[in-house]
Amino acid sequence: MSTTTAVIDLDLPGPVISRHVYGHFAEHLGRCIYGGFWVGEGSPVANVRGLRSDVVEALRAIRVPNLRWPGGCFADDYHWRDGIGPRDQRPRMVNSHWGDVVEDNSFGTHEFMELCELLDADPYVSGNVGSGTVQEMSEWVEYLTRGDDSPMAALRRANGRDEPWRVPFWGIGNEAWGCGGNLRAEQFASLARQYATYARNQGGNALYRVAAGANADDYTWTEALMRSFDSLADDAGAPAGPFQALSVHYYTMSGSWGDKGSATRFDTDEWYTTMAKAAFVDELLTRHSTVMDRYDPHRKVGLVVDEWGTWWNVEPGTNPGFLYQQNTLRDALVASVHFDAFHRHADRVVMANIAQTVNVLQAMILTDPESGALVLTPTYHVFAMNVGHHDANALAVHLRDVPTVEAAGRELPLVSASASVKDDAALVSLSNLDVARDRTVVLDLRGRDVVGHEARVLVAADPAAHNTPEAPDAVAPAAHDGVRPHPRGLEVDLPAHAYVTVSLALG
Repeated sequence: MSTTTAVIDLDLPGPVISRHVYGHFAEHLGRCIYGGFWVGEGSPVANVRGLRSDVVEALRAIRVPNLRWPGGCFADDYHWRDGIGPRDQRPRMVNSHWGDVVEDNSFGTHEFMELCELLDADPYVSGNVGSGTVQEMSEWVEYLTRGDDSPMAALRRANGRDEPWRVPFWGIGNEAWGCGGNLRAEQFASLARQYATYARNQGGNALYRVAAGANADDYTWTEALMRSFDSLADDAGAPAGPFQALSVHYYTMSGSWGDKGSATRFDTDEWYTTMAKAAFVDELLTRHSTVMDRYDPHRKVGLVVDEWGTWWNVEPGTNPGFLYQQNTLRDALVASVHFDAFHRHADRVVMANIAQTVNVLQAMILTDPESGALVLTPTYHVFAMNVGHHDANALAVHLRDVPTVEAAGRELPLVSASASVKDDAALVSLSNLDVARDRTVVLDLRGRDVVGHEARVLVAADPAAHNTPEAPDAVAPAAHDGVRPHPRGLEVDLPAHAYVTVSLALG
């Protein structure tokens, strides 16, 4: 068993890892909303005013910090007034992007905001730039957040909600380069300024506005948005402008957009291709940050990765427009690699949203439409194991003697790691991306005394292992006894294709 060393200075805390990088995404797509979150008040499935109780309970357990809604591509077809008022009087619409199905708007603004309250999560609302108007977006902000007797506040009260909600995050469009309008970068940069200007702070609610950003490595899009800021910086050294962050979207697959690969059937080459493409997110964040640094050297403007995750061919026999896929141990390691990158870029990456929360793409939860059973995926367990990173200070991890393989045209390190510290506790995350070989990792822990430790491991014999209603714990975290004292700190056994977290008690 070969050995890698991870040097960690426990007394040198870096930037705070915002809990919001553990955010989620719920679009009107397939069975994410209907059959996932929303079952309706008359459903035999246990619910709170139509919202599925076991889904809420499971997500509360991983401390979901925020939820993005209503899309995605759906957001730029969505007109919020269609989703308020008595449900039996709401107009229908066609969900042209996702299955060409008829949407009845029974899940709308009030239902979403109640979901966020049940989850104790901050809402992240995506406004419609593609087919909407400036007035429509402005009035939605007023409806949600204004507390006096304004026209939209009065309409909200007429629909049963007296007090305004707190809405901290607001998206200015979605994928404006594609389904959100097929705009050129300069076109959207001007529109983003205009729409963001009219998405006003109401009363005590201050919006954090996120302009729809780049598709993966389109650095020219980021450049155009950053150029759109006013030339004079404000007193805090940030570029003066009407939005506070911009986004980037990046999906991982082993194949191409035409044939993305199977979620559960893959060979060794596909495994390493997937891991290399997941690891590429670090380069993406570095290069987008470098572009932003030219205009914002103090890093006051945030970068939001509000769509990320694996995208596979849909499961056989399911609607191709519903994007339902299984979720294996491979997906879990894709998630852990992304989180390591988000932690390393904590000074710029302020929020991220995995796509998506229930029954769509790299979901936390799968619900069976026949039995009603709920399944927690391997990816869910990575989120659960990482709760200790929420709002902790990032620690630099210096890896030595890391083996590599060539995959997807790049060199892939086979060990990924990150760490954080909060008060007298630290958390170290370790991923072994080697599909076949175990490793030993020596944690060279410096600067503070370690007075206790506890470890957990997520692994299975088969890297394609996944959870089903019949085998809900085929991939589940367990206590890891492969951690021993070492003259430099701790020695950790890292099984092949495994994710391990080591919690440290500090003196």
